[in-house]
Amino acid sequence: MPARRAFRLAVCQFQVSPSKEANLARAREFIRRAAAEGARLVVLPEMFVCPYVAELFPRYAESFPDGEALRMLREAAREEELFLVGGSIPEREGEKLYNSSFVFDPGGNLLARHRKVHLFDVDLPGGLSFRESATLSPGAGATVINTPLGTIGVAVCFDIRFPALFSEMACKGAEIVVIPGAFNLITGPAHWELLLRARAVDHQVYTVGAAPARDSRAAYVAFGHSMVVNPWAEVIARAGPEEAVLTAEIDLNHVTRVRRELPLLNTEARSMNQRPEL
Repeated sequence: MPARRAFRLAVCQFQVSPSKEANLARAREFIRRAAAEGARLVVLPEMFVCPYVAELFPRYAESFPDGEALRMLREAAREEELFLVGGSIPEREGEKLYNSSFVFDPGGNLLARHRKVHLFDVDLPGGLSFRESATLSPGAGATVINTPLGTIGVAVCFDIRFPALFSEMACKGAEIVVIPGAFNLITGPAHWELLLRARAVDHQVYTVGAAPARDSRAAYVAFGHSMVVNPWAEVIARAGPEEAVLTAEIDLNHVTRVRRELPLLNTEARSMNQRPEL
């Protein structure tokens, strides 16, 4: 019988305020709480440093490696001795801004950076419009990280609606895909769980949706409901709209078993390799 490849994961779901200093302190407190519950991999929400308002992103943006949020994430990972997916922050590089997720190891070393590939430009029922492209540039390509815990893919929010990105991550070995995301009160009830379960069963991975807690006073009201889904599309942990540290046991032998019993990935990889160049 193979050795059990299991660990505890935590999602930190907290409210985000206009104060960057307060948001960083809140994030640090929640990371500490997650570590106390035995989490070895901790995930923060999308845009955890600032309100989810496109016009504000430039004001809160910082550059690698010396921004306040980046220093906090690096130090928290090292002090709590855990792998940390730092939700996402507005990242500045030259004249461009990105919606970027930074991943650190227990030594505080940067493992990867994922820049949101698919920007959230929508006109939704009820008059909710959003234009990330007004201030942000898109990233490119899949982000997959090999760690002692397992192989982790990273996507950010709207990326979840594009299965090809998840196919690329799965074909590169991803067993878990973490998705910091701030779905709203229109798309959240309709699609959040559906998409997390669909991407999990399509690509036979654990999916981890990390949302901000709901704040009805905010200009953009997040849905909340952070969630962990296993590769059989079962929801194994779910938060409500309020602040919470959501934990789940991840067993990567379950990924291996599902892929052996229902062998989709080899067929998918062959299909991707046979696609004509566009």
